[in-house]
Amino acid sequence: MPEKIEELVRAALAAAQEAGDLSAFELDDCAIERPADTSHGEWTSTMALKSAKLAHCAPRKIAEAIVAHMPEDPAIEKVEIAGPGFINFYLSVAVKNAIFGEAREKGMDFAKSNVGGGLKTQVEFVSANPVGPMHIGHGRWAALGDSLCRVMDHAGYDIQREFYINDHGSQMNTFGNSISTRYMQLADIIAKQGVDIDEAHKLLIADRDAFVADENDEHPETHPYQDNFAETLGKDSYGGDYIIDEAAEFWRTDGDKWVDADPQERMESFRERGYVKMVDNMRDLCHAVNCDFDRWYSERSLYVKDTEGETAGTSAVDRAFEKLDKMGYLYTKDGALWFRSTGLGDDKDRVLIKSDGEYTYFASDVAYHWDKFQRVDHVIDIWGADHHGYIERVRCVCDALGYPGKFEVLLGQLVNLLRNGKPVRMSKRKGTMVTLQELVDEVGSDAARYTLISKSSNQMVDFDIEAVKKRDNSNPVYYVQYAHARVCSILRRAADVTPEQADETCGVIRATLAKLYGADLTVDARPMGLKAVAAKAIGENVDYSLLTDPTELALSRKLNELTDLIASCARDRAPFRLTHFAEELAGDFHSFYAACQVLPSEGRPVDPELSRARLAACDAVRVTLALVLTLVGVSAPEQM
Repeated sequence: MPEKIEELVRAALAAAQEAGDLSAFELDDCAIERPADTSHGEWTSTMALKSAKLAHCAPRKIAEAIVAHMPEDPAIEKVEIAGPGFINFYLSVAVKNAIFGEAREKGMDFAKSNVGGGLKTQVEFVSANPVGPMHIGHGRWAALGDSLCRVMDHAGYDIQREFYINDHGSQMNTFGNSISTRYMQLADIIAKQGVDIDEAHKLLIADRDAFVADENDEHPETHPYQDNFAETLGKDSYGGDYIIDEAAEFWRTDGDKWVDADPQERMESFRERGYVKMVDNMRDLCHAVNCDFDRWYSERSLYVKDTEGETAGTSAVDRAFEKLDKMGYLYTKDGALWFRSTGLGDDKDRVLIKSDGEYTYFASDVAYHWDKFQRVDHVIDIWGADHHGYIERVRCVCDALGYPGKFEVLLGQLVNLLRNGKPVRMSKRKGTMVTLQELVDEVGSDAARYTLISKSSNQMVDFDIEAVKKRDNSNPVYYVQYAHARVCSILRRAADVTPEQADETCGVIRATLAKLYGADLTVDARPMGLKAVAAKAIGENVDYSLLTDPTELALSRKLNELTDLIASCARDRAPFRLTHFAEELAGDFHSFYAACQVLPSEGRPVDPELSRARLAACDAVRVTLALVLTLVGVSAPEQM
């Protein structure tokens, strides 16, 4: 419709100029936009305000000339001038309500656009170290990154999702040493106390719990193993219970095999096996919260030299450094290799290889971003806010490698975890936090994802565990999901089908059982799915022009906003706006259902054609809510 209105405005301008009512001037943009006030129509043009200097005429006079020469169009009910020169367009009811049919017809393809133009874009997010469980911050990056990818894909971008595994560097050896030390402590308990691994496991956990409880270290005799752990490894350790759990698992599978082994070999074995398990756990948890990746990229692979082809004998690090060197951005000083980032706006040059030959963390980032641009045209990284100071150096290296303006970073604020309005305190002494897995287990994937995506990435999220578990309208995710389930219930009632008949999942199970046991699956028992339920309830050739109640028009207006909204969410990297839309649409639906009778009841008849039109509006809301919930990675339940 904005395109249609722009055509009308341009035609009116040409006619006004030809008639001599306006001077000749070129108009670059008709400035068609949504008015903030719904009483001002569906669309407004501010072209009169923006062209006053060009036309040497007051904006109101320009607007009057434009409206006087506006061609008639059946889609436009009326055109009015407001204020200093706003030109407001009011669409016909038929045009406004056509969105109901469009949503029903297109389903999950509704509100698609091509603002991305197929731009091949990689979004890298979460990227946790594989040395411990994922925390709630990782959950926020997962919700933000995955929702952004879904939105950008819907808006016409060619999206690649990537998880960067930080599996290179000293933290990996720290992880291996932590498990190895706990393994040897378990061996000591088993040998000295004559217990099995299960009992030893409990005793070592109890030792650590005693350390946590003894905040003033008044009873060191209650936690000798924890003290030994701290003395042996110092700060180079991971102290969570999960390390003890991992060590106990290795004892259960290997027994005392590693007690007398070379310490380095023991550490390396535990490091590698623990690493694989941690990555598997992260992959499983991401999948559980509806966040799957196209690629899990290992940092280690950047240092592996190719064995064939033109790049044989070189690694990604080698190739990235070679390109920077040829462009004059590398130099050696004090035995170290430096990147000349000050020449690109950084506040100081950055070390890539230390004087002792060790590669810096930045070296990996240089190679990794060079590799990214061999595969895509645009890169979006999602980082925690504490990485703000790291952006400029990576931006500089992307510019140096030949990709200026193609790298961007979204910074995400952390999550403030609450329970009944009170902060959930983390224990630094205990070395643990509430993990993402624990949170999902308690509140569910849907509540977790919706809450974590409900605010802009640059705002902190207050996540009240008890609040998001509530099953009432005070809980936004429940409120939206209930609206979807309510529509489904209305459609089933109209079609006279049971939830079991409508449920495709239940139908698949029944069909499988029938096939296995030779039972007869009658036609009435076959699954329908809500689309078929709606078709049965509504029929064909719906007259949407019958929907003239203000609450019905509010629904059509809201649905008409979605295409532009998704496009703006993609452009602005702001998927959180969709949660606001979903809540507003749910509210509009509840208002409509309270004001307009959809189905006839005893003593309350309703015109059959009007009933069908209202059912179709309900179905369009169902489709739209399901789409929006899917875009933020949340399910759309058919029953609640």
